[in-house]
Parts: sequence; C-alpha cells; structure tokens
Amino acid sequence: MKKNNNILLSVEDLRVYFRGNEKVSRAVDGVSFDVRRGETVCIVGESGCGKTVSALTILGLIPSPPGEIEAGKVLFEGENLLNFTEEDLQKVRGNRIAMVFQEPLTCLNPVFTIGDQIGEAINVHEQVEPSALRERCVQLLKDVGIPSPEDRLKDYPHQLSGGQRQRVMIAMALACRPDLIIADEPTTALDVTVQAQILSLFRALQKTGSMSVLYITHDLGVVANIADRVYVMYAGVIAEQGNTSQIFNSPRHPYTQGLLASLPSRSKRGKILHSIPGIVPDPAYKPDGCPFNPRCDFAVDTCRTRFPEMCDYGEEHLSRCPVLFKHWKQKG
Repeated sequence: MKKNNNILLSVEDLRVYFRGNEKVSRAVDGVSFDVRRGETVCIVGESGCGKTVSALTILGLIPSPPGEIEAGKVLFEGENLLNFTEEDLQKVRGNRIAMVFQEPLTCLNPVFTIGDQIGEAINVHEQVEPSALRERCVQLLKDVGIPSPEDRLKDYPHQLSGGQRQRVMIAMALACRPDLIIADEPTTALDVTVQAQILSLFRALQKTGSMSVLYITHDLGVVANIADRVYVMYAGVIAEQGNTSQIFNSPRHPYTQGLLASLPSRSKRGKILHSIPGIVPDPAYKPDGCPFNPRCDFAVDTCRTRFPEMCDYGEEHLSRCPVLFKHWKQKG
C-alpha cells in the first residue's frame, strides 16, 4: 500500500485496557487509523466498540487507574503523544487538537458566562488584550451561526438551547485554530433539525481551511453526510476501512453490511428493518477468533479459533473478513 505523506495523526496498534474486579477489559485492542490534513475521518460502530476510548486516549484523557495504555503509538505530526508529559499535553489540548463532546451542558461551567469560557479557551494558550479578546469571541460565535453574538457572550449555559450550547462548544474548539478537531457524538442529544444544522456547520468550517476532523459516531447517516474516509470499529478493533463510497457501495465485512442493512430508507418503508442479532461482547469476555463470529452469518470454523488479519481489496479498502475476501477473489 502506498504511504501517504500528508498524514496529520497516525494511531498505530493502540491497546487500552481497564483493570478491576479481577478482570481485564480490552476496550481498545490493536486499533490503527490515520487522519490526513484537511479531511474528515469517521469512526463508526455500536456503543461499547471502543470509539470514545480511542478518542480520549489521543489527548491523554483516560484515567489511570483503571485505564492503562498497554501498547501502541499516537503520532501527531510524527511525535508520539503517549510520551508527552501532562504539561506538554496541555499545550496540545485546545491549541493543536481540540475536542467537542457529546453533551455540552455537562462540559460548560454553569457559573461562568459563555464569553468567559470562550475567552479562557483562548487565554490558556495566547495572551490577548481584553478588547481584542471580546472581538474574537464575538467572531467565533458568528462563525458557528449563533444569532446576536454580542448578547450571547453575557449569557450562561442554561440560558441557551441544546443546539446553541453545542455551537458554543464548537466555537471553543475553534478558538485557537487547531489542526485537528475530535468530535465525539456531538449531535446525539440534539433533534434531527438541529443535528442537520450542526453537520452543515462542520462541513462549512472544514472547507474554510486545512483543519482535519475525526468524527466519532454510531450513526451511518451522519457518516454519509460528512466523511471522506471511514473506519468501522467493532469490539475494540477496526473491522473495515475505506473511503465513503467503498464503505457504502461495496462493504466487505459482515458487520458493515449489517449496519447498512439496518438503515431506514424509502425503499424499506412499511417493512421490518434488519437488525444484527446479539450484542457487542463484553470487552472482558471476548470470544476466541473473530470477535464478530457469534453474530455472523458467514462464520466458519476458523473464524471461531483464529483472529483475522486485514484483507486488502486495493485502493486502501481493507476488511478483516477472510471468508468474504475468499469469495471476492473467486469471483474476480
């Protein structure tokens, strides 16, 4: 496979385990993915697949104990963030890499105004005169589409709607013009109309510069709207990866196929939607072999005993299913 020299973030064989109650939960169990400059990468999968743990590990936000990074690298512009001290990471967080969380009401401080909180996000990394700081805060709120931004600076979080609070979180993430924004399910708690507005905002913001976005979601509808490339995650591992067209038009893993089959559409109106049987396994008690094998219609004996390697379909489309790969090669 041809190596891309435009990679901003590269996660390599990351393993994050949680120890407690005499068991080990392998939440992230050998995950590798890249984010290139100026692109949007989505990591998609059911709850419990390890998506959020992977994202938090990038910024050193996994509490230890109980979490432990067993192995791997998180290379940001070639430097391994896992070797950074807490002081070094503080210079990266919010400045070079910013994060937007799922529920803004729990992330915004209820006793400080919106203007104070956006201003603090800037002052942590830069020294800005008060008048210039206020102008910058107003402009950030304009950029994320908040009406009457001068007035909103004086508001407290509880005075804003859910969509407005999420826009404030995005404004804070953009405050220092980061190279990478990590968005962890930022639209899950919002209604469909506001969700569409937030997704449009992400697309518009990315087009204005070379900012990269790592978007964590369980919603393939979101992925179809914003992703350049997609990593499908299951039980702490990457099951399939490819560009958006490859994943949606030629899925090569049974899990990806199951997720796509469960999406509602006009053609399925009035019909019972497909559902994948079973649940994501407990990370402390994963099955032997392929972690998806108990839920898979294509599983054979080797799937239950041997962990599958990635199969290469070309053009950076990879899947961790040797059974479907064998069928594809026979047809080809």
